[in-house]
Amino acid sequence: MGDMRPRNDETNSEDAPDPADDGTEVSRSQRRREALDVLKLAHALSDMSDAQLKAIPLSDDLREEVQRARAVKQQIARKRQNQFVAKLMRRLDDAELDAIRAALEHDRDRSRRDTAELHQVETWRERLIANGDEALASLLDTYPQADRQQLRQLARHARVEREQNKPLHAYRELFRQLRELMDAETGNAHGT
Repeated sequence: MGDMRPRNDETNSEDAPDPADDGTEVSRSQRRREALDVLKLAHALSDMSDAQLKAIPLSDDLREEVQRARAVKQQIARKRQNQFVAKLMRRLDDAELDAIRAALEHDRDRSRRDTAELHQVETWRERLIANGDEALASLLDTYPQADRQQLRQLARHARVEREQNKPLHAYRELFRQLRELMDAETGNAHGT
């Protein structure tokens, strides 16, 4: 005859505080957001190159699983492996996850700076080809150690290559020379 559990309108009133509810319980949706955040981290790690991955603070086991995920070519299998990496990462404490996030953010910042530097090199190359000596004088104001003759010659050859649809040897060499010039000025070492 019956269910002996109290109904909501009987003895179990809403006024009685729940002893397990101390304000620290995380909602299910919050746990899901955190799990998805860790899954995004796992995907980001599996998309990195070996050199980038070395800069990320990971345990040997976790690094090995990330490398396994990178080796998997089938989309569904890679998704499963990334989910497994995320599962392992959810076992890490907040400090370890924060260190991984910080390293990824540092890598993104460096990538943005590198991209901006490449755009600057491309801009100078285009200015040198289009404006000749005027652009070269402006470049020498910024980079006085630049080799005027070599850059002038490369810019002229690059202009001719472009106009005559020839292979772009001088065009590429001008880019390389400008990049080395700017790297020497900022102390960066690209291509190492």
